[in-house]
Amino acid sequence: MIKVLTIFGTRPEAIKLAPIIIELRKYADFEVQVCVTAQHRQMLDQVLNLFGIVPDIDLNLMESGQTLPDLTAKVVTHVDWVLKKNRPDVTLIQGDTTTVMAVSMAAFYRKVPIGHVEAGLRSGDIYSPFPEEFNRRVTGLVSKYHFAPTQKAREALLNEGVDGKAIFVTGNSVIDALNMIVQTEKTVAVESLLLKVKTIGGRDSKLILVTAHRRENFGERFESICYGLKDLVMRNKDVVVLYPVHLNPHVREPVFRILEGQERIILVDPVEYDVMVHLMNASYLVLTDSGGLQEEAPALGKPVLVMRSETERSEGVEAGTAKLVWPDRDRIVSETELLLNDQYTYNRMAHAVNPYGDGRASERIVKILRSENKQILESYHE
Repeated sequence: MIKVLTIFGTRPEAIKLAPIIIELRKYADFEVQVCVTAQHRQMLDQVLNLFGIVPDIDLNLMESGQTLPDLTAKVVTHVDWVLKKNRPDVTLIQGDTTTVMAVSMAAFYRKVPIGHVEAGLRSGDIYSPFPEEFNRRVTGLVSKYHFAPTQKAREALLNEGVDGKAIFVTGNSVIDALNMIVQTEKTVAVESLLLKVKTIGGRDSKLILVTAHRRENFGERFESICYGLKDLVMRNKDVVVLYPVHLNPHVREPVFRILEGQERIILVDPVEYDVMVHLMNASYLVLTDSGGLQEEAPALGKPVLVMRSETERSEGVEAGTAKLVWPDRDRIVSETELLLNDQYTYNRMAHAVNPYGDGRASERIVKILRSENKQILESYHE
């Protein structure tokens, strides 16, 4: 019996680990336990409910206004207790959150093997995105299994001295999750938002889906993003912007100050993952500073304009599915208008091959874990 402990704390981690947990549970030779730190309580719970995952251990560590050092210390201390009590054969983590970094430290101290899903992403700037670039580099130092989503991620790990035998190119499990959800029926919440888009924009309006919440964009950069969105709808009467606004006050203050009440801009609270997937599928293009949408939207044939100065997901830029436009007011408008008005340029991005996989990453990861833990299985079956 291979004891696998999955630990996560945020919505993106839950989305990308859910298909792997579901796949692991298909096999009797895995004992799967789920532990959540609840770094993001409400948004995490939405995904758990969506995929029908009930945590075995809920550390419930979220507190209003807590700092990164506070959270890191709490995760290390509490996860150390979990590892000591459960003694897993593998601890499975995903991505680059504070939870991931702190769990990797705790597992390293206990000498528990770490499987890192979405390993090898690098922006090249340790302060951008902050603190994610630092988090994933720390995790990369101590992981035993590096599940890289792309060949480029594999090369980044090799350049850092990781043994090639420990790196497995699997694709990104977010495509697995996306494929599961896009086949479901639209909920009332989705239909209501899409009706609102058509009501205020007209039947032929083009929906632009926006997400923006990066720490490195807070302040002047975020205002520039907001003014770019405002300019965009003022100049293009057939455009409707739909923006689920992150709950962070550093995001909400400039967004509502600059954009609230603006014609053809719809501001809503964060939406559940299935709602976001269906909105992406209905959109004309996506404007974002987040990471996951750079992987997901191309799988649905939607061009992505990235409102950042760099990206750790450069494969999308190289493949032509995404383009960096910076958090720059004028570039946001000009690059979006190019896609709105130039069908050839739009089609070239929309039909480019998504470099993040075929939706079978979960199968590959589980197969690798079984193969790499043959001795445990042989002992279990004796």
